[in-house]
Amino acid sequence: MKVLIKLAVWLLFLSPVNVFGQQHDPNFYIEKARVNSPFIHKNQNEKRIIKLDLEQLKSIYSKPEVTVDAGVLFAPIISHDNNRNQLELVANNGVNYTGYDMALTDGGQYQAFLSVKQGLFNSPKLQTYSEKAGVQDRISDNNIELTEHELENVVNHQYILCLKSEKQAENSLALIKEVDDELKVLQKLVESAIYNNADLMLLQITRQNYFQEHELYLAEYKNNLYNLNLLCGIDDNSDIKIKDIEFKQKPIIGAKSLFLTSFFLDSLSIASNQKIRELKYKPQVNLFANTGMNAVYLPSINRLGFSTGVTFSLTIFDGNQRNIEREKTEINLQTLEFEKEKSITQNTIQKNYTLSQINSLNKRILLANNQLEQYNELLKIYKVKLGQAEISVMDFKYLIKEISVKKQESSLLEMEKQIVINAYNYWDY
Repeated sequence: MKVLIKLAVWLLFLSPVNVFGQQHDPNFYIEKARVNSPFIHKNQNEKRIIKLDLEQLKSIYSKPEVTVDAGVLFAPIISHDNNRNQLELVANNGVNYTGYDMALTDGGQYQAFLSVKQGLFNSPKLQTYSEKAGVQDRISDNNIELTEHELENVVNHQYILCLKSEKQAENSLALIKEVDDELKVLQKLVESAIYNNADLMLLQITRQNYFQEHELYLAEYKNNLYNLNLLCGIDDNSDIKIKDIEFKQKPIIGAKSLFLTSFFLDSLSIASNQKIRELKYKPQVNLFANTGMNAVYLPSINRLGFSTGVTFSLTIFDGNQRNIEREKTEINLQTLEFEKEKSITQNTIQKNYTLSQINSLNKRILLANNQLEQYNELLKIYKVKLGQAEISVMDFKYLIKEISVKKQESSLLEMEKQIVINAYNYWDY
């Protein structure tokens, strides 16, 4: 029973990358990152606020404002008329008295109004604010799209790091199996006194070294996977084996880069802000009406009434602020245009650089794979010679080491190419 348990544990450590249950691809992690992104969530809520702000402005400019105003003012006096001192809570045209001057207080104030105020000719104003809201909404959409693109780039990069350490673990595991096969052959040759125990121990030590290397890559894989989960907001500590995937280079999009959309929308935002500032210099016309009670002495039914009218205002001069604002807007647009041209240049440089890297890596990968094929052919010959005791175990060990280095080199070049392709796809957007 103990032997079976030890065997099970041994197999578990021997092939750890094959015992993982679930498998995920980059799309799974990209979607998780998108759902858990605070910035995307913030922009989605900003879109809702923009809609509510516009509804609020529509209400302000298209619907009347109805208010109720009421107030009571008492201004009592002590009358000295007719040679007597008498307190009068409601003054009644006293001549000789102590108290506030009735020319200022009228003896009191008794008011209760229902007032209605309605702005006129507000359609152009509402249209200007609607355009501004439309621009803000498009900016939020663009921010969400750019954030998703950024997340795709970052998640793919971290995914490739996971894939790299996973493949390195698989390569070291393949070498372990290769050495295991030769250990079986060498064990029989030692028993036949063709090789000695020192040769067997040398190959066993080689296997232990590759096993330690395998464990190192597994630890690196788990660390990279943890960082990937952290990046995507995934709270999951279970063992996951990610799917092998090869990123493809996207077609060249030319000059229609979606990165430039931000500059276009920012220019629209600057222009719409200037339009809103210009509203200050438009005529302001309001219609008002009220009804209720307005009296200076104790009120009665005959003091109920109503009034109506129109107010008009127009800014004639404000210290040349209008021209200053227009000049500031023009400067902001010039700054934006300069930043746009620099962004186009940097984008072109980045794409050309990544394309040159891809071409260089393709050549290096081809050379590494050709060398690896030659090493594999040589390994077949060495296996035969080792079985026939025609080479030393040390020579076989060195060959295995060389093959290990070449496999890891080839794997790293492939992963580096995937990283560069991912970078190119980010800039070619």
